[in-house]
Amino acid sequence: MAAGKMDVDKDKAALGEAANKLKVDEDPENEGEWMRLADLRYRISTPKSSKQKKEEDMKEFLRIVEKFDAIAVYQATCSAAGIKEDAGLVQRMTANRDNRLKEVEGAIETAMELEGDMEVREGLMCKAQILARSAEQAVALKAYDEAMSLPKTTSGQKLDIEFNLMRVGLFWSDIPFLDKHVQAAHVLVDNGGDWERRNRLKVYEATYLLCIRDFKKAASLLLESISTFTAVELYDYPKFVYYTVVCATVALDRKTVRDKVIHAPEILQVIGDDIVLETMMNSLYHCDYRDFFQSLVDVVVDKLSMDRFLAPHSRYFLRQARIGAYTQYLESYHTVSLPSMAETFGVSVAFLDRELSDLVACGRLSCKVDKVGGVIESNRPDTRNALYQQTIKTGDNLLNRIQKLSRVITI
Repeated sequence: MAAGKMDVDKDKAALGEAANKLKVDEDPENEGEWMRLADLRYRISTPKSSKQKKEEDMKEFLRIVEKFDAIAVYQATCSAAGIKEDAGLVQRMTANRDNRLKEVEGAIETAMELEGDMEVREGLMCKAQILARSAEQAVALKAYDEAMSLPKTTSGQKLDIEFNLMRVGLFWSDIPFLDKHVQAAHVLVDNGGDWERRNRLKVYEATYLLCIRDFKKAASLLLESISTFTAVELYDYPKFVYYTVVCATVALDRKTVRDKVIHAPEILQVIGDDIVLETMMNSLYHCDYRDFFQSLVDVVVDKLSMDRFLAPHSRYFLRQARIGAYTQYLESYHTVSLPSMAETFGVSVAFLDRELSDLVACGRLSCKVDKVGGVIESNRPDTRNALYQQTIKTGDNLLNRIQKLSRVITI
């Protein structure tokens, strides 16, 4: 009997030790810090960043790398930036990672013998998280697939795994992989996802849409999430506001920007800390085009070109924002002189003439540039008249078809 009691005590001790080793790091701020490594990796690797800024980013990068034993991203960054690897650091991080994995795998075996599916799943998720933070993408995906394939996995648990997989895709900028798991997450949410997960998915999908340059849909999803944002494992709230303002600038009409962005209390609480972004947002609405152009350049150079999601689209954003400003300005005039418009925007006449000519030629602006007279003639399309003419044309076609049909029936 005493021996039996000793065996029970040993089992309890083993279970307690295994439970401690199987704990997943559920702190979203830690996950957000790990995601920040991908941002730092981009800034360290891009030639657009200054040497001083790269040195500052590298210090922060190394601190986070050591914290999470992030071997794969460290080696990838060194390779991309042409930096010599610290062999001692890699060896130390590899040893830490392997020891931790050995502990977790031993605890998983104990859970399989003495506990149930819940504890085994927790162990596999813990293992997958370690590999996601330290190993290459393919290794992490295999670990998450193992957790997903467990029996009795609920839709909520599957959705949590999909969020992890989407973060891995965002971290390594694997857009096709990200698209696949955004769609998979939608299926799970539609089949019974809770309110909190639905809102988080909007932010994940909006971030994916930023990557593929669908600013209009991204803006809609981001605006829906302003008051319910909880996805701090991706980025903090100021960065969320930054993405919202950037998308709204080129994707939404003036009235919507006023109602949902400029007058949004949640945005007003944060945007005051970013003077350049605030100036860009307000100056376009208030038709202060000179300040808008200046702040637009600052936002593109200092922010978009340093942002791994938006850097590939920075030139597109710059062009679209300028088109929006030109369109808004020309709506107020039938004719305006080139020098007057150039003065309003703070650019040279030659630059304005060249840019407007290009935009008119490709059908992006409805106006005519009279170089001889030095004026711009706005020929805004009359939407109401065009709709009226289309209705008359459609009606005439319908009457002609009815007449033909009546002749056939009569015969």
